[in-house]
Amino acid sequence: MEISAPQKKEVVREFLKKGVLISSEVLGRIKESDDLSEIRSMLSGEVAGGISVITEDAEALLLKRGENVNWAELDKLNTLKQKGMHPKPGEKFSSYFSEGIKKDAKTEEASHTGSSKVKVLFSYGKDSGKRSAEDFSQHFLNRYYTIEKILRNRQELKNALSISRILGKKDKENVAAIGFVAEKQTTKNGNVMLSLEDPTGSIKAVVSKSKPELFNFARSLVLDDMVGVSGVNGQKIIFTNSIFLPDIPITHEAKKSGAEEYTIFLSDLHVGSMNFLEDDFNRFLKWINQEIGSEEQRRTASLVRYIFIIGDLVDGCGIYPEQDKELLIKDLNDQYKECARLLGKIPKHIPLIICPGNHDAMRVAEPQLKLYEDFCGPLYELPNAVMVSNPAIINIGSTENFPGFNVLMYHGYSFDHYAAEVDSIRNGGGYDRADLIMKFLLQRRHLAPTHASTLYIPDTDKDHLVIEQIPDFFVSGHIHKATCSNYKNVTMICSSCWQSKTAFQEKVGHNPEPSRAPIVNLQTREVKMLKFGK
Repeated sequence: MEISAPQKKEVVREFLKKGVLISSEVLGRIKESDDLSEIRSMLSGEVAGGISVITEDAEALLLKRGENVNWAELDKLNTLKQKGMHPKPGEKFSSYFSEGIKKDAKTEEASHTGSSKVKVLFSYGKDSGKRSAEDFSQHFLNRYYTIEKILRNRQELKNALSISRILGKKDKENVAAIGFVAEKQTTKNGNVMLSLEDPTGSIKAVVSKSKPELFNFARSLVLDDMVGVSGVNGQKIIFTNSIFLPDIPITHEAKKSGAEEYTIFLSDLHVGSMNFLEDDFNRFLKWINQEIGSEEQRRTASLVRYIFIIGDLVDGCGIYPEQDKELLIKDLNDQYKECARLLGKIPKHIPLIICPGNHDAMRVAEPQLKLYEDFCGPLYELPNAVMVSNPAIINIGSTENFPGFNVLMYHGYSFDHYAAEVDSIRNGGGYDRADLIMKFLLQRRHLAPTHASTLYIPDTDKDHLVIEQIPDFFVSGHIHKATCSNYKNVTMICSSCWQSKTAFQEKVGHNPEPSRAPIVNLQTREVKMLKFGK
């Protein structure tokens, strides 16, 4: 029988008193008192000397290895594991991590497409169920332990203390802490005052305006950001000298395929809307079938190997007041039938990797499941359709000698919040600069860090919006304007739309750029924008 939530809290407190954190994965597996006794026994003796976090990896090593463990080396290899990279042969624990990667990267090959080069690394599939207030607490704990592990990979935060231990210090000294930004205020002296929380308590962290660079950085933080801070402790306060985001490191060159192959990213078709640009989409269909275009354009079309469709396949029904007045096809089933008819014209040897968006006929809360088959049956009948959740991680183009590219798909429902609320994004172009939003989220290693920036389902096992694995491509849609950029060897692509400006967009001042298809040469990583509008 699983231990209760109060018992779990007591376990966390017990280990924190020993200066050790226990991950949500390990905590979630504790079913009975015997399990707890076994974990307690791990911390005795020399084997556990130097351990600061009991993760699944650390637990396995404590249980199976009788040798002293170099925990710094373990942290390094754990970082490689997060990125999906194998340690070099001969490195300590390499065989263990090879097993771990093999276990974690359970892939679902898209066998019905006839292509072994499309592998689903992650697609959310948990059944819906009743949620309680406790689930939200556990959800944030899960996020804390996952991102805390990422932050501890930074040299400056390896010895970060729990907030309760910092609060208990009497003398001033250099300290480091990791926590959520629960509040952000400007003091009467013009400084930034952050309130940081971790599972053990909360503490204030002041950032002085006399440090302009750090001060401006602190002002860019949003609520529920997970950060590390270092500075000098005072009376229930940290005088901050540095702030660290989880961010993504540059540890490798951008991967490139050995063969010339192309991938196209589409989104926001909005089939069924009176504003759906059917003529433009038909031009795309003719091009992909090599019926139009120059000789070089037809050659490029012949080398397209993958097409991603990142949500909002149809316009939906009841998404906003009086939407029915803007619908050409008012029945949802008919919208998906028409969508399937159009996508059915794409050559069958090209896999269509499809995730839902906020206009599709399903729950808006994220992670969104695959498109519901009862509405989208005609799409499931397409032999080259690969249905995944939103978000999802897909591997494409792998061979015996090449690991392929990991593509993080996310429709982008949270983008509205950050385009409006983050000064640097709003002043930098807002909706016209999806790349700024995507970079902002990669730095935070989360697709919707602020509570209420998107609707979400609290998961008691894991926060599936955390960007644990660093992708090669981060692709999205939603804002109806195509853009492309690069951040630390991650290619960020926001796809265009196939819908002209709506009355709502006119009202709020959005200016979409429809009928553009970003296309990537996987051999060079060069991105071009194909324009199919007149």
